[in-house]
Amino acid sequence: MTTVAALIDEASSALADAGVFFGHGTDNAWDEATVLVLTQTGLADDAANLGAVVDADDEANIRALLARRIRERIPLAHLLGRWWFAGYEFLMAPGVVVPRSPIGEMIGRGFQPWLSQAPRRVLDLCTGSGCIGIATALTFPEAEAHLVELDPLAASLARQNVQLHGLAERVFVHEGDLYDALPDPLDFDLIVSNPPYVDARDMASLPAEYRHEPAAGLAGGVDGLDLIRRIIEGGQQRLTPDGVLVCEVGRSASALLAAYPDVAFVWPDFEQGGEGVFVVRAADLT
Repeated sequence: MTTVAALIDEASSALADAGVFFGHGTDNAWDEATVLVLTQTGLADDAANLGAVVDADDEANIRALLARRIRERIPLAHLLGRWWFAGYEFLMAPGVVVPRSPIGEMIGRGFQPWLSQAPRRVLDLCTGSGCIGIATALTFPEAEAHLVELDPLAASLARQNVQLHGLAERVFVHEGDLYDALPDPLDFDLIVSNPPYVDARDMASLPAEYRHEPAAGLAGGVDGLDLIRRIIEGGQQRLTPDGVLVCEVGRSASALLAAYPDVAFVWPDFEQGGEGVFVVRAADLT
């Protein structure tokens, strides 16, 4: 007769003692254990559920997933087959980058104060599972969104997530290489991206959990800017005159500033944690 609270406590202690790395949507053992237990039991995150007795089958599944999380260092999102980003649930699959980005906080704020009005057309480059583009489309119900992804597995998952959220009429997934994947010379009021930006030095020292994600979804070249340069340069042609580019660059921010010393990048602060996201207006790119 194991309760939810007891199982969370046990899983949390096991994760902490094993020294697993947290960086795929949670940042501590307790939160990760809570997600594992509540997801498998189907219970809401409510204190009233802490005393609930966990079904024997659910308990066995939780213990099995916990063992794999510790032994194989697999991100929890891959084990669960779903994850949450910006308040929305997304399907997840092994071999696809797990949704995580401080851009989610910007989506929750409607990208204010950067947008002068709701965008009519949005572009999400390197969309992965589609989380950023889909969450943005849900925030702006009148907007058309285009999601671009090079990897066929991730692009397929993004299409599934578009269907999951009932957005097939105005959210379109394009499989290909950045702007070249777009079928028409469209312009955008908002371009947003969480591209591969990990530089070569950091790639060599990533924790084991990141090895379950595709290297192509993380590695940004020697200085981390291989794709970011192309995103910035292409943005000059693709943004509307009042458009905005939002891009995560993580620890490659210093390399970006050195490469573009005359561009007026703005670096938002995040109440929920995170850094390394720049905002730049179209006028400041020309």
